[in-house]
Amino acid sequence: MGSMQDETPSPIRHREIQFRAPHPDPNQAQSATLVLGNIDGIHQVEPQDTLRLLISYDIRRINLQLIEDVLEDLGFHLDNSLLNKLKRAFYYYSEEIAREQFDGKPCQDDTQALFIQKYRQRPHGCRDERPEHWWHYL
Repeated sequence: MGSMQDETPSPIRHREIQFRAPHPDPNQAQSATLVLGNIDGIHQVEPQDTLRLLISYDIRRINLQLIEDVLEDLGFHLDNSLLNKLKRAFYYYSEEIAREQFDGKPCQDDTQALFIQKYRQRPHGCRDERPEHWWHYL
């Protein structure tokens, strides 16, 4: 009989992100690749076609939920078919459990700050110039 080895699971995850049309950008996967390319914790981003990209990242630094939330906040249209919603829910849950096993720390806030900085630099009409404490009164 062979002996069982105690293998530590890898913190690197490989996922596919799917987008949906119609969208003003006909090549969302390539545009998302440019946005995600230099983010700390993301090892590789590769578009497969105009609506799919493959991404590899370290769950100790960033997770799929943060990546997808930021992509949606930047205006990308993620595929929200039932199958993709189920996959996402499973990945979000399993990554939270795995991250707790590694170090128990949440994803780094500086990664989200980087996404926010990129968002603020994009030209769009969604800027509210009022002081933040007034935002809740509309």
